[in-house]
Amino acid sequence: MRTSQSTQATLRRASNGALRAVDAERDVGHDVKHDATGIEPFDDVGEPGAPHHANAAHDSNGIDSTAHEPLSPDDPLTPLPFNPYKGNRGLTRAWHAMKNSLAGFRVAIREESAFRQELTLAAILIPCGLLVPVEPVSRVLLLGSVLLVLIVELLNSSVEAAIDRISLERHELSRRAKDLGSAAVMVALGMCVMTWALLVGPLVARWLRAWL
Repeated sequence: MRTSQSTQATLRRASNGALRAVDAERDVGHDVKHDATGIEPFDDVGEPGAPHHANAAHDSNGIDSTAHEPLSPDDPLTPLPFNPYKGNRGLTRAWHAMKNSLAGFRVAIREESAFRQELTLAAILIPCGLLVPVEPVSRVLLLGSVLLVLIVELLNSSVEAAIDRISLERHELSRRAKDLGSAAVMVALGMCVMTWALLVGPLVARWLRAWL
């Protein structure tokens, strides 16, 4: 019995010595590889000056807390907030869009005197553009120039409403935004006058010479 115990102890010592020899050889090989390359297998290798994330903070469960930080509102990857007014699809969306557009026309006619004046001008010029004897392309240009004035005026009114919603106080940037919108309306009006003068002006001159 005593002999078997001494034999087992001898075997354990031999196995422990063999394991220590294997560990020593592995450590030597690891040190040689580290000295040759200077980089550990799992070192975080990056460019100089780049932020080092190897020592990232971990919570009590061992999970990297920096990988789950909430994005700031200015981050372009931040998902947009849910808009309950964008949930309609198909015919329902088209129906609501039409109702909102008609509401916009009613507000512009009721609140914007400039839009009422331009709408009155359009009510005169659009029938004239349909009746004047010109080429189809010229007719499209005549009607399109009138509609362009209305479009730009609606956009200008929306910009003014948004600025007034933010603040009614006098500010240089608010004045600049409104002046730019007014300049856009003036350009659209100039384009309309130029289009009608070039396409309809020769016809009117011919009619006047024929009558006189």
